[in-house]
Amino acid sequence: MSTALRIAHGAFGRVVLLDMDRSLVRHAHPHCHVLLKVEGGDTQFVVGDEVYPLTDTSAVLVDGWKPHAYVHNLERPRTLILALYVEPQWLKEFRPGWAASGAPGFFEKPCGEVSPRIRQLTMQLAAEMMTRPDCLRAHELTLSDLMIAVIERFTPWRSFPNSIRGMNAMVCDWRIRRVTEAMRTEEGVRTNVDQLAKGAGLSRAQFFRLFESSIGVPPKIYQNVVRMERALDAVMHQDAAVNELSVRFGFSEPAHFTRFFRDHAGVSPREFRNVSRLAS
Repeated sequence: MSTALRIAHGAFGRVVLLDMDRSLVRHAHPHCHVLLKVEGGDTQFVVGDEVYPLTDTSAVLVDGWKPHAYVHNLERPRTLILALYVEPQWLKEFRPGWAASGAPGFFEKPCGEVSPRIRQLTMQLAAEMMTRPDCLRAHELTLSDLMIAVIERFTPWRSFPNSIRGMNAMVCDWRIRRVTEAMRTEEGVRTNVDQLAKGAGLSRAQFFRLFESSIGVPPKIYQNVVRMERALDAVMHQDAAVNELSVRFGFSEPAHFTRFFRDHAGVSPREFRNVSRLAS
């Protein structure tokens, strides 16, 4: 069973140290998402439709809203992964153009060779999280150095002018924008896709095509992202029981909510809550 060893969260987003031995479902995040191996067996992620290695010398880099999945090989040892979910607005404080880190096309490729500097900072952040779980400021400072090193190595968005030229890379259709706003306001009820298409005045096929071209993911994955981000926020910052959260987020049984959470985060909501509070 996969285990969350440490979780740090704040204005920067989330950093999770995961000891993984099970696959995760295809999903997405609204964050700049970086995956770095700490130790254990080499492994792999599917980003889009391609498989990319995660090793001591290669990182996996996932644009905001890019569908991806963790694929664990049962014949290999478990892998200790440092997973970064970084808020674009936090990165914007370093350079204005880095606000685009949550948009498609931020990383040049989904995989790249790590520099000695990135490797050193990866190990430093993992060690700090293990030995000083309550020193959030120290974690944030190391994360700052790590993300600067990652961006400068793996993305063309190094300067302010480049970011301005690319800001219009994806324009959301107004009908889809209205649908996504409605999806974000409904906490627990999963709206039927046919109803969403009808509300947008589109056929089912038109709706799917326009939604994915505007947002970057299919409607179901977007719906799951919204649901999961709400669940993560509730698990980390509220004291509501899992049974209560299950009802709130529209699951018929607590076991279904736990399975959904584990399939997306790697661990159960109870474990995620307990570990995240070590850093409080």
